[in-house]
Amino acid sequence: MAVMFERVALLGLGLIASSMALGMRRSGLAGSITGHARSAETRDVAMELGLVDAVFDSAAEAVVDADLVVFCVPVGVMGDLAAEVAPNLKPGALVTDVGSVKNAVVQAIGPHLPDNVHFIPGHPLAGTEHSGPRSGFASLFKNRWCLLTPTGETDPAALQKLTDLWLALGAKVDTMDAEHHDLVLAVTSHAPHLIAYTMVGVADDLKRVTESEVINYSAAGFRDFTRIAASDPTMWRDVFLNNKEATIEILGRFTEELFDLQRAIRRGDGQQLFDYFTRTRAIRRGIIEAGQDTDAPDFGREHE
Repeated sequence: MAVMFERVALLGLGLIASSMALGMRRSGLAGSITGHARSAETRDVAMELGLVDAVFDSAAEAVVDADLVVFCVPVGVMGDLAAEVAPNLKPGALVTDVGSVKNAVVQAIGPHLPDNVHFIPGHPLAGTEHSGPRSGFASLFKNRWCLLTPTGETDPAALQKLTDLWLALGAKVDTMDAEHHDLVLAVTSHAPHLIAYTMVGVADDLKRVTESEVINYSAAGFRDFTRIAASDPTMWRDVFLNNKEATIEILGRFTEELFDLQRAIRRGDGQQLFDYFTRTRAIRRGIIEAGQDTDAPDFGREHE
């Protein structure tokens, strides 16, 4: 496959960035890759693994001459990072991100960027409970969705080029506005993560159940909660702080549904419970049929 970007800068070198680097290496999509991480250990690992050709403790140095700049850091630090790199951005460069919220990213990065670059926020819906540069693998994005949130001012050619990159990395691509993205993700990701954290916290607080019992007798449901709750705490702190309105709206709806089910259980209304579970079971079948889950580890993707 032909080189799509002569020089790529990855700001932040965790799971997503390392997987992007490995995917671009595998397919020959980047002429060279530079990286930035504040941790010296992360920088050393990135070089050891061959994720990057050069790595910098300064983000401003990392973006020099880059045709593509990808913000792969927690949303809470993106604004400061954008201000740091803005003077060194190459005219015509494509700037994007991989954050789990989009309105906040637009507000954090957008005001700092010069008019002569193309900024298109993005969100690959891919990941595992692991983090750090050693966690990445080239097929992470295979058959996963990447959502892009262009604006009315987005250059169509730049949007197409970013779309082509994600397609080349194995992803499926869709576009939507930032506000709608944040509402959709509040339903499909953010609220479920908060519920998982809460359920694991409840088990921890419930002193009538010993720690060994929680660990040894974990059924599939609780194991799934613990897998989700093992996700990176810094990233998820920033997600909830930066997608407050949509998350609170969905949690309100969740609370109403939970109270309704609680009343059905109290009343012994088996028909309501059966009908509800039948309807929600169909959602699960739809997810499987869409190829968005499997029982195999890492969605059945081979690590390459």
